[in-house]
Amino acid sequence: MIKVDRLVKNYGDFHLNVSLEIPDGTVTGIVGKNGAGKSTTIKAILGLIQPDGGSVTVNGREASRLTGAEKAKLGVALSDSGFSSYLRVEDVICILRKLYPTFDEAFFRSSCTLQGLAFNKQIKDFSTGMRAKLRVLAAISHRAEMLIMDEPTAGLDVEARNDILDLLRQYLLENDRRSILLTSHISSDLESLCDDIYLIHDGKIALHEDTDRVLSHYAILKLSEEAYETLDRRYLLSTKKESFGYRCFTNEKQFYAENYPGIVMENGSIDDLILMMTGGK
Repeated sequence: MIKVDRLVKNYGDFHLNVSLEIPDGTVTGIVGKNGAGKSTTIKAILGLIQPDGGSVTVNGREASRLTGAEKAKLGVALSDSGFSSYLRVEDVICILRKLYPTFDEAFFRSSCTLQGLAFNKQIKDFSTGMRAKLRVLAAISHRAEMLIMDEPTAGLDVEARNDILDLLRQYLLENDRRSILLTSHISSDLESLCDDIYLIHDGKIALHEDTDRVLSHYAILKLSEEAYETLDRRYLLSTKKESFGYRCFTNEKQFYAENYPGIVMENGSIDDLILMMTGGK
């Protein structure tokens, strides 16, 4: 389990102050606008930055004090990092073999073949999708207990994204105690993979919710000014003024469906969650 308890990190005018938990056997997504604090949270969990306050523990141990053996239980893929572009996949295999005693070379080789990653081709000649697949395969090929991924499908076409999501699903199927923590701007990826979602806004947790509940209970209401004035607003999370009247975000769409039968309603999504919870009033 990963536990982030009142983590504080300050960069000039930016202040991060978040708490979250990722239990064993779950897939958790962190969403939010650029600069909200997603990557800073990931770096703190990995011990890459020193918190200014609070604590981050991985399986009960402070993240900054993890031993090499404990770090080897984590699989990490960051969007802004990777292997030298002048290495070949064969070179990467040699590196992983030395880094991880549990490296499954047979799995890695067969997966590279299936994903079309040439063993003797330099990484600089790979497409963006191929590089992303290589990062993910390197993260999962040593039987990691938890994956930590920052934007693993960013900038990829639909086919490459689906290939990576399939790799992650297969990783989860092999052991029901495995967990994944990931950030992403692609709501469909999160909706199909994540058990729960944390929304970070301006360095704070704005909302934590089960993904299934977001998709089943959340909705956008579209109302004229007259209809808005008579609306019961107890279950509105956010409201935005529009040219036609008001756009409202609720986590109790059934209440409004039952009590306002003529209301215009759209099922909520994670995109709506981000837009309405970070830009509404």
